[in-house]
Amino acid sequence: MEPGFWLQRWQEGRIGFHREVVMPLLEQYWPTLELPPDAAVFVPLAGKTLDMHWLAARAHPVLGAELSPLAVEAFFAEAGLVPQREQDADGVHHRSGRIDLVLGDVFALPAATLASMRGVYDRAALIALPPDMRRRYIREVYGRLPRGCRGLLVTLEYPQAEKDGPPFSVPEDEVRDLFAADWDVELLERRDILASEPGFRAEGVTALSTAVYRLLRR
Repeated sequence: MEPGFWLQRWQEGRIGFHREVVMPLLEQYWPTLELPPDAAVFVPLAGKTLDMHWLAARAHPVLGAELSPLAVEAFFAEAGLVPQREQDADGVHHRSGRIDLVLGDVFALPAATLASMRGVYDRAALIALPPDMRRRYIREVYGRLPRGCRGLLVTLEYPQAEKDGPPFSVPEDEVRDLFAADWDVELLERRDILASEPGFRAEGVTALSTAVYRLLRR
């Protein structure tokens, strides 16, 4: 899971994790966070997700972090946008409207950058990381988010022995263990999605669910 792994995936177009539509679970459960429209939202390992546009359309300032320049370029080009670029200690900011997509290492974002985030949306970040990096990710990235920050986390659950990640299976007990020190965790839904995921079935996966959690930083 070194940076080169993800850069190569984007170069080869192996981005099955990208969705061509807004995530329905975001549309369904984001309102339950009860964040005011002007609350800034952090989207880690953002790729070119349309979910950032959805959040921005609801008046949220959106800060995304992405490692691949191809993903950043595609995000704006596919929306017909030409971002303003500015480099600082975070990386290269690409700004258009309410969206600020930073090209850089999410682990290198300083606490000062994340201190104003009142929300976090994680659909494909935690499940993209192997176990050892997941713990570092929660400690170093989520650990820089301020008290009172609210989040929506979407994970996958399947028998890990049946498939090599990413995306990885992150079961509920691990989610609760990872966040236990600083976050309240509430499971909102678990849904069987195996029938709608032929790629997983083709790899021999016998069970597959999504789980959605609401997070609150204490």
